[in-house]
Amino acid sequence: MPTIPILMPQLGESIAEATLIKILVEPGAQIEAGADIFEVETNKATMTVGSPCAGKIEQVQAKVQTSYAVGSQLATFEVTDEDALGLGFGSAPPPTSTSAVPTSMPNADSLHFQFNEEDNITGYQPKVEPVVGGLPVPAGATGASYISPRMRARMNELGLNASDLAGIAGTGAGGRVTVGDFENFLRSLEQHKLTPASPMRIAVADSMRRSWTRPLATVGSPIMLDAMLAHRRRTDPKPGPALYAIRALAIALAENTAVAGRLIGNRIVHPRAIDIGFAVEVDDGVFVPVLREVDKTPLVKLVPTYNKLVEQARARRLPNDMNRPGIATVTNFGTFGIVWATPIPLPEQNLILGLGAGSKVPRWSDEVNMFIPVVEAEITLSFDHRVCDGGAAGRLLSMVAKLLQEPEKL
Repeated sequence: MPTIPILMPQLGESIAEATLIKILVEPGAQIEAGADIFEVETNKATMTVGSPCAGKIEQVQAKVQTSYAVGSQLATFEVTDEDALGLGFGSAPPPTSTSAVPTSMPNADSLHFQFNEEDNITGYQPKVEPVVGGLPVPAGATGASYISPRMRARMNELGLNASDLAGIAGTGAGGRVTVGDFENFLRSLEQHKLTPASPMRIAVADSMRRSWTRPLATVGSPIMLDAMLAHRRRTDPKPGPALYAIRALAIALAENTAVAGRLIGNRIVHPRAIDIGFAVEVDDGVFVPVLREVDKTPLVKLVPTYNKLVEQARARRLPNDMNRPGIATVTNFGTFGIVWATPIPLPEQNLILGLGAGSKVPRWSDEVNMFIPVVEAEITLSFDHRVCDGGAAGRLLSMVAKLLQEPEKL
C-alpha cells in the first residue's frame, strides 16, 4: 500500500505556522477519515489536524512543543491506491529520501544549463523566516537605527527584531549597537529568570509593533450610563456593556465609513461592511472575535452570537471565519477597574473604542436645579491620525456617546 505525507495544513488567513501541542494517535493506529491526529496552537486558536482519509499511521516525525510551517511533513500515512490517487499522490508512495540526480540528461545539448548532483537540495522542510522590523532603538542613540548585515544575520538566527535592541546602550559610532554590545546583552540575560513566550504573546507583540509604526492619537469623553443600565435591566437576554458600545459604534460608522477607512498610498479604502471586533482576554493574550454587519443587526439579536463568541474565545476554539479582522475593535477595560486607557488599534484597523469603569458621581441637573447622582464612565477612541483628525474622531465619539444614552435606538 502507498504511503503519503501528512502535512501541516493552512489553518487560516495569514497563518504561516503552528505549534504542535499534542499527538493524538500512535504509530500503527488504524484511523478513519477526518479523525483527529494532532492538536496544534496558532496565534489565534487551538485547532486539530485531521486525517484526509482512512488509513494507518506509519510514522510520526513531528515533535510536541515544536513550531512547523504550513506544508511541513508531520507524519507518514499508509493508504489505499485509490485514496492516494484521489489525494494527488499517484499510486506509488513518495520517495522518503531524495535520490541523486543524474549529471546528464537526454538531449542535454539542447539545455541552457547542466544540472549536477551538487545542485540538488535534500531534506527540505518549509521554514518561516523571522521578520526583522518594528520599533527603532531609543531616539537618544542617534546611530542605533542602523543594523549591520552581521548584526541582522545574528538577530535572524535568534528570531529577534529591532525593537528587542531598545534596552541596549550602544558603544559604536553615534550610539550604534555593535555586535559586541549585543552579545554582552545576551550574556547578561542568562543571569535572569527566563521563560518561553507563548505563540499568542509573540503574535500580540508583533501586532503591536506593526500598529505603532503609525501616528496614533486618542480622544476621550465622559458618558452617563444610567439609561443604558436601565435598558439592560428590562431586556432579555441581557446585552453586556461592550455589546451596547459595539452596536453604537457600528451605527455611527455606517454614516461615514471614511473614518474607519485605511490610507493606502494617496487613497482611502472604505470598508465594504461594518464588522466590529471585541477584545476577549485569554491566558497570556487577547482574542478579537468579530461580529458581522453589526449596523444591520438589532442589539437583541446580537446577544446570542456575542455570548457564544466569548465562550469560544475563552476556550480558544474560535471558528476561522470569526478570526478575520473587522474594521474596528471595542475593548471594555472597565472590567479591570480601569477608568482611562489608550488602547492601540490592530495593524489592519484604524479605530479602537475603549469603555472605562463606571462610578457614581454628582452631576448638575438643570431640570431640578441641583446635583443628582449618576453613573458615569469615560469612553476613549484611539485612531490613526493619518486617516482622520481630532475633529472627526471627536464627532464620531460624540455620536457613540449619544447613542449609548438612547439605547432604545440600538
